[in-house]
Amino acid sequence: MITKFEHKSVPLISLWNFLFRVAISFALVIGITFFSLVLGTVGYWVFVPCEWIDALHNAAMILAGMGPVLEIKTTVGKLFSTFYALYSGIAYLTLMGIMMAPFYHRMLHHFHLDEEEGKTKTKPLK
Repeated sequence: MITKFEHKSVPLISLWNFLFRVAISFALVIGITFFSLVLGTVGYWVFVPCEWIDALHNAAMILAGMGPVLEIKTTVGKLFSTFYALYSGIAYLTLMGIMMAPFYHRMLHHFHLDEEEGKTKTKPLK
């Protein structure tokens, strides 16, 4: 599986494999972001009767954490906007986790390579 990381007892993967892993994470983030933007655009276009370009603008602003730009007058539009804003916050945190996971894993894996039978190879601080 592409998203599965190696165990700490296995050596570090090569730089090219690591860069491929980063590219896969980046592609996944781009895909989820595009899906979220389409979801928000269609939702604003349907539930907050407005032009599609205004719906796209509002969805992008909410997804980026900037806040709404449209004045929403309908109850169903306000409900959609509320749930889309909550979804966007959760999506943002998830996407940052997906993007940073290869880097965090490689850093932690590198630290574990210094261990030998529970002892570190580095000299203790005095």
